[in-house]
Amino acid sequence: QVQMIESGGGLVQAGGSLRLSCAASGDTVTTYGVGWFRQAPGKEREFVASCTWSGLTNYADFVKGRFTISGDNAKKTVFLQMNNLKLEDTAVYSCAAKFDLGRYDYFGRGTQVTVSS
Repeated sequence: QVQMIESGGGLVQAGGSLRLSCAASGDTVTTYGVGWFRQAPGKEREFVASCTWSGLTNYADFVKGRFTISGDNAKKTVFLQMNNLKLEDTAVYSCAAKFDLGRYDYFGRGTQVTVSS
């Protein structure tokens, strides 16, 4: 089993920044990295970004140029730096362990990000 714990959410004005953290623990040796997802009220959960423990990253088109994902392999922690936040970025952000074939599992409880005008 793998445990994922997010932190760093909060309330920020449009154009502002937040940095989310995701700490993985447990059987992390079976994982390839971490993915971030978000779910806004009334919407489906969507992929935001991912980072492998070797440093390979991938982003959803709607965050390219604004969000940066990075990881600390030794601490099994992944960060999501979010800049130039928009109202539509408001959502619960959760992280999940990344496995082979693009599979994600063991979602954390999530952290609320609210962007105000």
